Amino acid sequence: MEAFKKHTGIVGPVDRVNVDTDAIIPKQFLKRIERSGFGQFLFFEWRFDPKGNVIPEFSLNQPRYQGASVLISRANFGCGSSREHAPWAIQDYGFRVVIAPSFADIFYNNCFKNGILPITLSEEQVEELFQRTAAQEGYKLTVDLENNTITDDQGLNIVFNLDEHRRQFLLLGLDDIGLTLQHEDKIAAYEAAHEARLANK
Repeated sequence: MEAFKKHTGIVGPVDRVNVDTDAIIPKQFLKRIERSGFGQFLFFEWRFDPKGNVIPEFSLNQPRYQGASVLISRANFGCGSSREHAPWAIQDYGFRVVIAPSFADIFYNNCFKNGILPITLSEEQVEELFQRTAAQEGYKLTVDLENNTITDDQGLNIVFNLDEHRRQFLLLGLDDIGLTLQHEDKIAAYEAAHEARLANK
């Protein structure tokens, strides 16, 4: 998993509350067995009409938000079913950071396992980000995980809180398997000793 230390990117807004995982990645696309390739289906039923035509009014379809890698949204983002395909789709589309006032617990945890940084801010702080994004085309944020700050080039400086254990996961680029492999020598020593005990019985 790629380590996360600092990221600067265009902000893409999805101005909706209770964005559930079926909206993030609709159920008909869950048949794929790979973990990649889901980005093309992100927010599919909001981005395209039933005939497959692009819906120009949807924010992420607008030219000014192309290439966005910082997603902002409203409260209870990622609610609904526990599908891990949701963070897969978000990451594959190109987002490294998701900012919202609150997240569904399972989605929030899955983000860390997939190298995405979910940041919880107050309703007022998120509203300010929406306003700044709307006011300036190509608006960018810099998210510094080493210092827990969000900044722009206009003087914005927000400090965010994050559980230190999860923060270290991202800083080191570790998922659960990577964390386990840090103890590979001890695991190998235990397995060798276990085999020796079985051989002596």
